[in-house]
Amino acid sequence: MGGNLSASVAVLALVSALAAAVFAVVRLRGRRGIATATQRATYDVLHTAGLAAEPLRAGLTRAGAAKAVRHLRTLVGAPGLALVDRVEVLAVDGDGAHHAGQVVAAARRALAAHRSTVLRQSELDCDRIDCAVRGAVVAPVTGPDGKPVAALVAIADDQPAPGLVQATLETARWAGTQLALAELDSSRERLARAEVRALRAQISPHFIYNALTAIASFVRTDPERARDLILEFAEFTRYSFRAHGEFTTLAEELRSIDRYLTIERARFGDRLQVRLQIAPEVLPVSVPFLCLQPLVENAVRHGLSRKPGVGMVSIEARDAGAECHITVEDDGVGMDPAVLAAGISDLAADAGEDSGQHVGLSNVDERLRSVFGDQFGLVVETGLGAGTRVSMRVPKFHAGVRTGR
Repeated sequence: MGGNLSASVAVLALVSALAAAVFAVVRLRGRRGIATATQRATYDVLHTAGLAAEPLRAGLTRAGAAKAVRHLRTLVGAPGLALVDRVEVLAVDGDGAHHAGQVVAAARRALAAHRSTVLRQSELDCDRIDCAVRGAVVAPVTGPDGKPVAALVAIADDQPAPGLVQATLETARWAGTQLALAELDSSRERLARAEVRALRAQISPHFIYNALTAIASFVRTDPERARDLILEFAEFTRYSFRAHGEFTTLAEELRSIDRYLTIERARFGDRLQVRLQIAPEVLPVSVPFLCLQPLVENAVRHGLSRKPGVGMVSIEARDAGAECHITVEDDGVGMDPAVLAAGISDLAADAGEDSGQHVGLSNVDERLRSVFGDQFGLVVETGLGAGTRVSMRVPKFHAGVRTGR
């Protein structure tokens, strides 16, 4: 009996110890999942700043100001907050909306002097008995050019304290940074559209003239083929001159290239050979519009047109995990690597045919780097008489890259 009792006590002690250990583990794990007050405060500030940044990054508009001002007031910690330009109150959250005229006048003075100011109660006269406004802090918001474009006005229910002044100044400075980033995003979009227009202007005249000449040669001898070539030419130009979408799919780009090569084969005959190796998995991958087509046109126009006899253009697109690897290669005349490395700045005075080739390569390279990052530029391997191989890497998924129609 005593032995059984001792054994039972031992078992109970072991169970108690295990329970205590499990409780301790659970408790420790729980502690690891609970943020400190400092961590929670940091998260709250960053989260609120992120909510305010999105509408500000769309530019200084009434709609964007209305969405941002509520989150900006949280950052400042004021009873009321207004975002004001030189003409009107764009948006206000909390107290102070009935002081719009005084706020706009104070904002104009602050913007003209390019300096912040603190308004006392005497400068904010009000006939309302229940008015809680006792002061305000006016802080200019600087635009991308360094000039103030708006003002952040924090409404106070007492004489503005130094903490409120500092919080308003820092928030106004941060808001100005977001507006500068908005202008940068807009500039990049305009540059991307301008670069596409430059590619169209550079490539199209040469191709259009040669395509129409080739089609004309079949009008009498082979009318059916001339008709088919006209349809291919129409679809090619429709794609190249489309007015929407900065991105397309690899499948659409390859479809346009196939039309281009069909027309060029009508001009070159058996002299132009084409080899395609395309992995089906990469056909839906999004790529910058006209990023591959200029490389193929360069291979034909500059690599093979001057080569006697038969020339080969090879286009390969491989599935490489998170990336798609694309290569355009020709066995044509090639080019001097030293001239290529010199960049397009040395080609400004060169009106020869080769200048267009380097401009096209540089254009595609810059757009790839702008969209995906510097590690995704073109890689060119070439030499005189050794042909040219141009390679690019494209991530299968990238934030902000969407094909549009």
